[in-house]
Amino acid sequence: MSTVRMAAVAAPFDRDVEGDFARIEKLVAEARTEGVALLALPEAALGGYLANLDGDAEGPPALDPAGPEIRRLAAIAGDLVLTAGYCELDGDRRYNSAVCVTGDGVLGHHRKVHQPLSEDASYGAGESFTAFDTPVGRLGMLICYDKAFPESARTLALDGAQVIVCMSAWPGSRTNPSADLAEDRWKRRFDLFDRARALENQVVWLSANQSGGFGDLRFVASAKIVDPGGEVLADTGVGEGLAIASVDVEHALATARRSMAHLADRRPAAYA
Repeated sequence: MSTVRMAAVAAPFDRDVEGDFARIEKLVAEARTEGVALLALPEAALGGYLANLDGDAEGPPALDPAGPEIRRLAAIAGDLVLTAGYCELDGDRRYNSAVCVTGDGVLGHHRKVHQPLSEDASYGAGESFTAFDTPVGRLGMLICYDKAFPESARTLALDGAQVIVCMSAWPGSRTNPSADLAEDRWKRRFDLFDRARALENQVVWLSANQSGGFGDLRFVASAKIVDPGGEVLADTGVGEGLAIASVDVEHALATARRSMAHLADRRPAAYA
């Protein structure tokens, strides 16, 4: 597939799973009207995120990855490639997870590896990063704080990911927050990580994020699409919406890597 029309979502999600599904159906319908083939929803799109990061927040409902909710998500996706975050139940453990689906079923799955502040009180940690093939190219998925670690995206890029989708519930600063969310220092970090990870790995980068507020958290939104040169192609700002762009993925990667190919020019022996 050459040119892919893609969209990253900034939207609020909460404990009302039926309401979350209604919002997802509306977003998918809007994306389909726009000709979108790849749609990225935020972290915790099914059931919402934690109400705080102090280690005492009740988490969202835990869902079976083979259960009816994920099948319903796939049915809603239909001909779209759709990524979304949810709370995964595996035995008696809960994970902050993401799934990639189409109407044909699950294409890929990721458990959040890096846990900020006291998130480990609510979730177990994932242990790996793996890319996978989809109708819109080879994808990798990250969740929120994963993108603060260069090794996360680099592992996916080395596994052949052409597009990396990072799904977040990234809030504004906990200390000295800015009255203007657009000037918040945690928003600046969020945006900087998005551009840096795209540029250093020379991949197409989709960043989806929660918007609005939930519990003690005020999310920075700022869903965006970044090209392999680190340039932002579309951005929602601090409000709810869809960032939409059309990218010829293979051409964009080939162009970015033509003269200075960051992956090919690595010197692994020097990094030990």
